[in-house]
Amino acid sequence: MAYEIPADLMVSVSGVRGRVGAGLTPEVVVRFAAAFGALLREEAERPLVVLARDSRTSGPMFARAATAALQSVGCDVIDAGLAPTPSALFAVRNHAADGAIVVTASHNPVEWNALKFASRSGMFLDAEEGARMRAYLGDRNPPRAGWDGLGGVRGDETAVERHLDAVLAVPYLDRDALQLRRFRVAVDCVRGAGAVLLPRLLRELGCDVIGINLEPDGRFPRPPEPVAANLHDLERLVRETESDIGMATDPDADRLSLVDERGRAIGEDFTLALAARLVLRHKPGAVVTNLSTSRVLEDVAAEFDVPLQRAPVGEINVARRMQEVGAVIGGEGNGGVILPDVHYTRDAAVAAALVLQLMAEQGQPLSELVGRHETYTIVKAKLPRDVGSPERAYAVLESRLGAPAADRQDGLRLEWAAERRWLHVRPSGTEPILRIIAEAPTERAARALVEEARRALSADDAAASGGR
Repeated sequence: MAYEIPADLMVSVSGVRGRVGAGLTPEVVVRFAAAFGALLREEAERPLVVLARDSRTSGPMFARAATAALQSVGCDVIDAGLAPTPSALFAVRNHAADGAIVVTASHNPVEWNALKFASRSGMFLDAEEGARMRAYLGDRNPPRAGWDGLGGVRGDETAVERHLDAVLAVPYLDRDALQLRRFRVAVDCVRGAGAVLLPRLLRELGCDVIGINLEPDGRFPRPPEPVAANLHDLERLVRETESDIGMATDPDADRLSLVDERGRAIGEDFTLALAARLVLRHKPGAVVTNLSTSRVLEDVAAEFDVPLQRAPVGEINVARRMQEVGAVIGGEGNGGVILPDVHYTRDAAVAAALVLQLMAEQGQPLSELVGRHETYTIVKAKLPRDVGSPERAYAVLESRLGAPAADRQDGLRLEWAAERRWLHVRPSGTEPILRIIAEAPTERAARALVEEARRALSADDAAASGGR
């Protein structure tokens, strides 16, 4: 009999997430982890799997459940313990492992947890791999090992340290110059896994570190997503300590947000733009991001006369495109920076090092570096889709809004490049809605674009309903 996925569980291409004790239970974790192990056994007789977790209180329980499930299908497990997601994925390559499971709900609230699955490439599963894994949740039960074929478990206590060494070896860093500069950095790791890595990295780069929420106990004192609205304590800390910069991570430390020396959160899109500016100063080449990332990155690419390519939303989509075009840097506008010199994974530690190096080379405070860029405002909304199809909605928008450029890779992205504005409409992967994202030089213009899209889609819904 096929396994029935609980209705309150959210299943995506590369993972599964839910509220602890409701959608997500040890029994659910066992089913998904065993399915992942069975997927790996399609290509390896005895797969080797890296397992790590963030600091959430449910993490040890779910990690034990996942470990037992992997052993039951004949996988050997390397337990990296409490570690940031990028540290865990870096360990895949180091161990020549066949894949990884990271127990983390990333930026979700404290009551959530999740499993993220990665392949032997050290990147999350793509759509094809995810579909093959989910087949083992249907009529195709994972083949279990007998008493003499069970997987073993061994620990890895140096996964974070090896990742740290790799970041410090980034070719664009001048460690001597950074240590002489001695930046004062205020840090907020939201009591997540970043606390075991980011302060260590900053001290290795000669920084004076002043931190809050550095105890990795998973009891998040603020909403864990590092958006500007959640960083008031860090803004205040920067002002009170006269720090050069503030840095905030999400619980699994794959995203980094910045606060300037005036104590002002500058928005996550600038993390990637500033990191790209530093890399392109040293190594010109293609840049890749997703369809919903701010134009500020496009402006940086244009300044250095390098191509910028946009991929569908999702880290794996950006990473795959980066590999295809040989990009020198890429990522997403949520503070996720991917540097191929380290790995094809969003990495807050990499982002932190690149931004500090840029500040040192330019000899300017963060506010001035940000002030060099054109200003844009992004507005986000969502619209229920009870009638009609998304494809029809896209056709209506494309026809009625008359944009000079349209991209159908992931929903519909319309762009008015001469006016420096764009609109992206795409189906949510977790809710029965369409997400609407617009950017323009002013908030008023961005909101007007969102409302224009709302009116067009609502009129289409009304027409479709009346025609039935």
